[in-house]
Amino acid sequence: MTEISKNHDLQTRSIAEFTENAYLNYAMYVIMDRALPHVADGLKPVQRRIVYAMSELGLKNTAKPKKSARTIGDVIGKYHPHGDSACYEAMVLMSQPFSYRYPLISGQGNFGSPDDPKSFAAMRYTEAKLSNYANSLLAELGQGTVDWQDNFDGTLSEPVTLPARLPNILLNGTTGIAVGMATDIPPHNLNEVVKGCIALLKNPEMSDKQLLKYIPAPDLPTNAEIISTSEDLYAMYSTGRGSYKMRATYYVDEKEKNLVIINALPYQTSGKKVIEQIAQLIINKKLPWVVDIHDESDHENPCRIVLELRSNRVDIDKVMSHLFATTDLETSFRVNLNMIGTNGKPQVKPLKTILTEWLSVRRDTVIRRLNFRLNKINDRLHIIAGLLVAYLHIDEVIRIIREEDDPKHELMSRYALTDIQANAILDIRLRQLAKLEEIELNAERDELQQEKEKIENYLKNPEQLTNLMIEELTADMKEHGDKRQSPIVEREQAVAITESDLTPSEAVTVVVSQAGFIRSAKGHDIDPTTMSYRSGDNYLTHAQGKSNEKVYLLDSTGRSYRLDVHGLPSARGQGEPLTSLLKPPSGASFVKAIMGADDGKIILASSQGYGFVNQIGELETNQKAGKNIINFDEKAELITHQIAENDTLVAVVNSSGYLLVYPLADLPMMKKGKGNKLIDLKNDETVVAITTLKDGDNLAVMAGKRTITLKVDDVKNFMGNRGRRGGLLPKGFQKVSGVEKI
Repeated sequence: MTEISKNHDLQTRSIAEFTENAYLNYAMYVIMDRALPHVADGLKPVQRRIVYAMSELGLKNTAKPKKSARTIGDVIGKYHPHGDSACYEAMVLMSQPFSYRYPLISGQGNFGSPDDPKSFAAMRYTEAKLSNYANSLLAELGQGTVDWQDNFDGTLSEPVTLPARLPNILLNGTTGIAVGMATDIPPHNLNEVVKGCIALLKNPEMSDKQLLKYIPAPDLPTNAEIISTSEDLYAMYSTGRGSYKMRATYYVDEKEKNLVIINALPYQTSGKKVIEQIAQLIINKKLPWVVDIHDESDHENPCRIVLELRSNRVDIDKVMSHLFATTDLETSFRVNLNMIGTNGKPQVKPLKTILTEWLSVRRDTVIRRLNFRLNKINDRLHIIAGLLVAYLHIDEVIRIIREEDDPKHELMSRYALTDIQANAILDIRLRQLAKLEEIELNAERDELQQEKEKIENYLKNPEQLTNLMIEELTADMKEHGDKRQSPIVEREQAVAITESDLTPSEAVTVVVSQAGFIRSAKGHDIDPTTMSYRSGDNYLTHAQGKSNEKVYLLDSTGRSYRLDVHGLPSARGQGEPLTSLLKPPSGASFVKAIMGADDGKIILASSQGYGFVNQIGELETNQKAGKNIINFDEKAELITHQIAENDTLVAVVNSSGYLLVYPLADLPMMKKGKGNKLIDLKNDETVVAITTLKDGDNLAVMAGKRTITLKVDDVKNFMGNRGRRGGLLPKGFQKVSGVEKI
């Protein structure tokens, strides 16, 4: 609701309505007039105004540079009423060869460095002029090629866009953040883009894949490699959104084989930051192969970072792969081809659409330039026709000028001349009455007539106009083009070396006590039962393996846990409680420690007589609370046995002294669950022990301190099918405490 106050002539509006309109106006301003480039010239308004103001100051590439403060003063005073520091920063960015693939400005003084692009000197210290490449944006400006608009105060005119002879939107790219949208357009190689434009002019129906043969990837102002796959690049260019990866390049010093020199960093990556990242890895002992790092960059070698390796036998590729994965030596760049199109609206555009729109803009620009020139030729031919009439009747013309009161009117009526022609005759100087001047006028008329016919041919014949565009693009490519800087290389994915990879592979024995304390002792020749334990504590279980492996723990509820061996306390002490490292459920206790290869096999069973075969790798978990691996009742106990590689039989004994031996293949593989029946149990019987063996092995059965050895033929007497009762062991060994192969 809107009301007008009678007393104060004030307009009352809803706050919601006012703020909504104000925000929308601000958003549209940021999008259209600040953050996004135009497809026609690839420039944001501030960049366009800087380039135009410098051209008005006469700062062409052949001129002497002027103080940057003079340029910025003109820009903000005439065309861009914003902050001088932001305007100067935009100007500096366009002059940095490490930021712009084809800089628009040639600067003198400190214009920043790759390590710190914003470390440039103040505008009062630096000087600048336009670069040679900037001519491609300005060469046709005064030829009726673009629309003009009033500046902010209406006292001057400025171009809406610049008449770019090359698709600058792709050549230099840009980044910007608007309201609700952003743009990230990477730079490209001029030769590749122009060849793509020419191919598109010849075949407008070409596919995206065909176009990518000419423009395969961005081309950044760095020699670092683009390692994205062709599929990723195709998806990026065909949708206008995506990303690409860049990786630093390096080589090994020919004389000192233990020195690795990094000679190119990804686009806009700070060498100082990379050095800090690598140094931190060295300090944290996560890069043991590298002894030192130092920066030898200078004017001749803008990037020269030297890594000193421990020896020349180090696997350099593995070390660099780790650095690529953990530092900014490999960087991913977002791509969002968002720009203001020919319809004046912001939109994310695929590569083909961008080039198609720019070529349509370029065609219109060429047509406007030709029409502008044609009008100039017609005007000049009109004047020449009048001058030739005067030369033909020179004596009479002189008499009329000397004697008549109104010579202009007399000339127009006597020789049927126009006002423009009569004025041109009256403006002739005496020196121009020479006969040679008439000859030159005839020659100029013939030359202009030929040019007129040529222009009219272009305007009437679209194919000829296309050929003209191709000729001009080719000429500009020869003048401004160069070779690709960023090579496109397919590389393997970088892999970070894990902490366990950094740990030396040494034999260790992991020991767990009954009270739940864990420790790691070096070597496999120790007897964990004779180690010292806390008062009231004693040995429970142990596992043998390598220091760079993992140890898996199983608790009384059937859950599995994982710990890295290299992080365990030393056996010199009495260990650390597992409850400080893991979070088992209330009432649970640890019962077994296991180490081995991920594909190693293990039997998981319960005293209730059910179990299954699993792989050790399936016990893996990152959860401190572990994961459930086998199900059984609260009264049951967990029984495990690691299977040797060649074992083919499984032996199970119960609490009544029954032994059953059957093929291991009869026990199924499962990842988790209750399992299958191992042996037939009656009443309150339980499974006491499980082991595996192969044909030809003997079997030792323990009952307290007594042991009986079952020979191969004796073992056969206990063979049967899984889940059966088995055979009763001899008297004195029916209270079995354990069983193992020998």
